Amino acid sequence: MKYALAVDIGASSGRHIVGWLEDGKIRTKEVYRFPNGVTEKDGRLTWDMDGLLEHVKCGIAEAKKQFSTIDTLSIDTWGVDYVLLKGDEEVYPVYAYRDSRTEAVVSQVHEIIPFSELYRHTGCQFQPFNTIYQLYHEKLNGRLEGVTDMLMIPEYLIWKLCGVKAREYTNATTMGMINAQTGEFDMEIVEALGYPKHLFPKLSQPGTVIGEYEGIRCVLCATHDTGSAVEGIPMEGNQPYISSGTWSLLGVKTPKPITDRASEEANYSNEGGVGYNRYQKNIMGMWLVNELRRDICPELPFPEIVNAAEESTCGILVDANAQEFLAPKSMKAAFDKATGGSLHTIGDYFRCAYRSLAVSYQKAIEELEANTRKQYEKLYIVGGGAKNAFLNHLTEEATGKQVIALPIEATALGNLKIQMEADK
Repeated sequence: MKYALAVDIGASSGRHIVGWLEDGKIRTKEVYRFPNGVTEKDGRLTWDMDGLLEHVKCGIAEAKKQFSTIDTLSIDTWGVDYVLLKGDEEVYPVYAYRDSRTEAVVSQVHEIIPFSELYRHTGCQFQPFNTIYQLYHEKLNGRLEGVTDMLMIPEYLIWKLCGVKAREYTNATTMGMINAQTGEFDMEIVEALGYPKHLFPKLSQPGTVIGEYEGIRCVLCATHDTGSAVEGIPMEGNQPYISSGTWSLLGVKTPKPITDRASEEANYSNEGGVGYNRYQKNIMGMWLVNELRRDICPELPFPEIVNAAEESTCGILVDANAQEFLAPKSMKAAFDKATGGSLHTIGDYFRCAYRSLAVSYQKAIEELEANTRKQYEKLYIVGGGAKNAFLNHLTEEATGKQVIALPIEATALGNLKIQMEADK
């Protein structure tokens, strides 16, 4: 029996899941789980990379205790964030994407390359935290001087295990700097913004074996967690999906990127998949409700929160993707401001959040169908949000699609699937 280890790290937690093939299906066992989150340092939001690496190693050790041999491992995380290196030395701090430092530089980047031109090149949706803007802030503050390497978060963690610096395709497509036609870094963008060219080498594809850690082969999965999640969905045909976690990533597989004006105006992104394009859109997701709970009722279990939302008759909606919800000091205060103080009970706040998410899904589906010129019957939902029957019901009502909610660890399953394919 061969065993693979998926290390799946999200913005709020991480997990180590061992997988193996049995009767033609992937069986899994979670062996380790740990918390994650941003740390405030000198007024900036950062990631504790030393702590993350320690958890990664502890989880691997636990997997080896529980299973006789681990043949392969891989790591996936969120996109856009990175670690700068000078040789083998990290440039600290490692900033988190929710930090507001890029707000001042977005317009400067667009003065050099208008966003419409960027979109024609990359097909990457606008987000103020995209790597392309983070790096411009680094450049203006002198943090790129003497830097030899830039590794995305999962690439950095894998390097710390096996000593090989690789750049993986699916995560790179979150940066806003990959040419939609060639699938490699767009050097016209790199040169126009004055970034060091050596930071942008040739990319590796998911399934590449790059090294070893304690006798375990290190494989590049789709290191952007949504790329792995889409691989892990047991989908009949090609239907839209929502990978529902901190973010809700709504999209569909397409043969190639769609970079027309309508896609730009709808702010749809084109990101790398395993042999296909992911035409998708970021929606604020469970971040809204998790932060509301932290503000309003941290001790209240989610089933009781959902019950309160169902019982509320509140009809107020907000724009779930509004900038004020990205990283507010108080999510309750952000909702109060957006609604003019019209929410009164716990149920009102959460009903507003859930209904606003469902309506944002509806709008995104309408845009997706118009831009792909296809009609879809089903909507697959995976991830933590798939467990919320109330939100699934609201989504089915809003979109008119048959919602197929699969409360599975789709990201870990996709991660494992890619490893197993590479190990044949």
